[in-house]
Amino acid sequence: MLSEFNLECILLKTLAFPLALAGVFSSAYADEGQWQPYQLPQLKSELKRIGINVPAEKLADLNKHPMSAMVSLGGCSASFVSSTGLAVTNHHCAYGAIQRNSTAEKNYIANGFLARTMAEELPAGPDTRMYITDKVENVTALVTQGLTAAMSGRARTEHVENRIKALIAECEQDKAYRCSVPGFHRGLEYYRIRQMMIRDVRLVYAPSDKVGNFGGEVDNFEWPRHTGDYSFLRAYVGKDGRPADPAAGNVPYQSKDFLVVSALGLKEGDPILLAGYPGRTSRYKLPAEIRFARDVSYPAKVAESKADLAVIAAATQGNAGAGVRYASVVKGINNGLKKTEGLLDGFARKDIAAIKDGQDAEFRLWFAQHGSNKNLLKELDDIIAADMAMSDEEFAWNVANTSELLKSARTLYRLAIESEKPDAERYTGYQQRDMAIIAGKLSRLEQSYLPNVDQARFTAALQRYNLLPAASHPKGLDALLPTPESVASLYQQSSMGETAERLAWMSKDRKAFEQSDDAFIRLAVKLHDTGMSLENHHKELDGNLERVIPQYMQAVIEWKKSQGKPVYADANSTLRVTYGTVAPYSPRDGISKGPFTTVEGIVEKHTGKSPFNMQESLLTAVREKRYGLFKDNVLQTVPVNFLSSADTTGGNSGSAVLNKNGELVGLNFDSTYESITKDWYFDSAITRAIHVDIRYMLWVMKEVDHADNLLKEMTIKYPGK
Repeated sequence: MLSEFNLECILLKTLAFPLALAGVFSSAYADEGQWQPYQLPQLKSELKRIGINVPAEKLADLNKHPMSAMVSLGGCSASFVSSTGLAVTNHHCAYGAIQRNSTAEKNYIANGFLARTMAEELPAGPDTRMYITDKVENVTALVTQGLTAAMSGRARTEHVENRIKALIAECEQDKAYRCSVPGFHRGLEYYRIRQMMIRDVRLVYAPSDKVGNFGGEVDNFEWPRHTGDYSFLRAYVGKDGRPADPAAGNVPYQSKDFLVVSALGLKEGDPILLAGYPGRTSRYKLPAEIRFARDVSYPAKVAESKADLAVIAAATQGNAGAGVRYASVVKGINNGLKKTEGLLDGFARKDIAAIKDGQDAEFRLWFAQHGSNKNLLKELDDIIAADMAMSDEEFAWNVANTSELLKSARTLYRLAIESEKPDAERYTGYQQRDMAIIAGKLSRLEQSYLPNVDQARFTAALQRYNLLPAASHPKGLDALLPTPESVASLYQQSSMGETAERLAWMSKDRKAFEQSDDAFIRLAVKLHDTGMSLENHHKELDGNLERVIPQYMQAVIEWKKSQGKPVYADANSTLRVTYGTVAPYSPRDGISKGPFTTVEGIVEKHTGKSPFNMQESLLTAVREKRYGLFKDNVLQTVPVNFLSSADTTGGNSGSAVLNKNGELVGLNFDSTYESITKDWYFDSAITRAIHVDIRYMLWVMKEVDHADNLLKEMTIKYPGK
């Protein structure tokens, strides 16, 4: 959701390079590593070895091509492909925008959407944003200044939060920007990141989901794959060139830079770069944390997701309009479910906890000889155990708060309470800078909420909550919750289902909430103290973790350095660059897969029934072999998807895949099923990312959807031209 590094000069001149990381890159190996851009000059020998022509120093500079064209969508990645704010990303990343503009009668999910002129482009939604990184600074010393060993965990957390809020407020004096101060290496370092935040984003083009989601959940995380997972959005700003609220008079953003699209193609063994915003990885987690995820939290998450999906399916059955409204919700839950199931299968297939046991034992032996704080690892183990215990309570709390109306009411009541404080003292997420985002989330329900569906979900969730172990129930919560049998009356006694009513509550004070007779407002008020108790307990744990984990990570870095191994921070939604090659893989003995699929595979998979129902115009183009400039000389057809050894995770969806010259040749959209455990452990033999081949995207645009206006707008290198 955030991005990373900017340089007005060479980054290393302006950014304090952590001594702990210096010199650890000489033995770096390709594929593994989600690198912060400033680290790339230290990896120039690796980039050169695999054949990347773009100078590493240029890749480290966000003011230069190609990094200046990278965009965050707040959960997905994108890149500019024209000078007028046109950005390409995945179909599933724009799915919410497609769904919000769809009805049963005008179904852009099923039929696709193409704006042939800018005037025809549609609003992507009130909470859709584009983030363009402008500046990055190392602010570790400023964040940690004043911390003492005597502080409680909660005091430590709040001290860091206050320091971060002050740094953000200073950074956001120009309201065109959104700033953040994420931690790296679990609190060892902090960087202040400034991003221009585009608030007017419009849907330009999305193919039918027959292309964009071909194979659906059946093929999700699978290979071979034949999915055209792409779409186009456009950034708009005020006439002065600055970000503005959505308005008819806004103009396309003049992109500082954009990617050249290359239809020249790739072949097995070719090098690639991938730039985007990976969400979260857990490469440095302890063996106990892996076992907890494997044995407790992930199985519970799978069961909860399946149960919720079943309720939504039953509540929307036979109602096409309801199906459209909940399409994005269902897609999101399904995607998380498939990934979690893949993680569990991966843990079963390879005992990652045992591998980590070996690494942990080796580290502890090294630390016994070289570590200065001999109590560190005992403290670490105790705090990790407490953190895992609390996660059970948080899971139960989230199940009990499944209703979208309850979530909205709780957000609004918290806003009223925080609004009594000076803005600088408010909890993060409830300051003046957050008002538009809160309003956008409240408005989003306009297209993704139905009372009968929400009621069914809440009723079933309360029933599931009652079946959870009593020890996981937050203290005092049971007496405050409605019974499943009484849920229907809440919806009858509330007007929170109306968008205007929800938005009106944003300006009301605490007293108005506490005197309200709206059922969901009353419930939110009742639950507030319990929620705050959990939050404060979490702050205590976070503070203790942030006291111990940085010391642990510093030791891990020194240990890795002693072995000549690469060190990179876990993904945290900031801009990262990874690299690798176009490569097949062997998921098990005797089987080899990849690295390309072709349009002939679509014909083979086509059954005429979802999710393998392809539109006839595309099938006809394949049968007639109308491949034109997009035919691969080796494959003698149009490639659809390809594999690479790049290190990716959730959030990398939509990331630009670049060739050795920094030109756009694909979009990242998935990983193979065997790769899912890479969030915890990277296995270079089987870890593969799945990308849309840009030639398939261009071919569909030309031969199937006739998106000639967009083909003309982009700068495209064609074979022989």
